Amino acid sequence: MPVTARLSRKFYETLGEDIAQELVDWFNMVDATYRQDLREINELNFARFDAKVEQRVAELDAKLQQRIAQLDAKLEQRVAQLDAKLEQRVAQLNTRIDSVRTDIIKWMFVFWATNALIVFGLVSRFG
Repeated sequence: MPVTARLSRKFYETLGEDIAQELVDWFNMVDATYRQDLREINELNFARFDAKVEQRVAELDAKLQQRIAQLDAKLEQRVAQLDAKLEQRVAQLNTRIDSVRTDIIKWMFVFWATNALIVFGLVSRFG
């Protein structure tokens, strides 16, 4: 909202209508020039500010991406460690199961062999 400069009636009477009006026009022209200069300076400052903000956002984004990559690598490493531990435990469990199976088969053989001898002895004695 531009403000138009006006001089008091005394200026017009002392300097004359033409000179006073010329002075008023000059003040208004200077005011308009300063306003335009101020607008341009503000636009330049905003452009610089916007560029700095964009740069900082890009830097933060890069840091965030780097941190996410580090965390992803740590997670992959941890999952690999847990997978190796799990495989080791499963192998141990399989070894134990094989050992128990061998023991069961051995005791089954002993049980059936004993029963076969008893049945064979009873059949030969009473048969």
